[in-house]
Amino acid sequence: MTAPTPPAPSTALPRAVTHGIDEPLIRRVVDRFYAQAREDAVIGPVFRTAVPDERWRAHLDTIVDFWSSMLLGTRRYDGRPLRKHLMLPELGDEHFRRWLALFRKTVEELCQPDVAAFWADRSERIGNSFRINVRMHRGDDVLHIKPLEREVLPE
Repeated sequence: MTAPTPPAPSTALPRAVTHGIDEPLIRRVVDRFYAQAREDAVIGPVFRTAVPDERWRAHLDTIVDFWSSMLLGTRRYDGRPLRKHLMLPELGDEHFRRWLALFRKTVEELCQPDVAAFWADRSERIGNSFRINVRMHRGDDVLHIKPLEREVLPE
């Protein structure tokens, strides 16, 4: 009988560390982004409806755990984020486009250029995957979905 093989270390860890991503930076990005997102005219109403004020701090902590797991390989997050998004009937392309634009702007403001590019790329991959899965869940023909055009926010 052989011992179970331990899980392989995350491949995100070495690259993220060399790009200067650490826990304090993740917290700053999450706090800044979600403060702006809640006030945003397009995505703010979705957040305010889906996450009541009394659960907001816990939600931010969960998102920090998510990004820590994704970027640093900490494995602190073990949830199923797509499932939560599938239950938001109002979620559409305009929401994904705005979320990605605001997130890109946030990381560009708070991170070194190589870190911002790395993190924005990761968020866009996740966002586009969620978008396709939401559309598929609704019965849309996802074979012909065009990629989102990048929204540029005013300075």
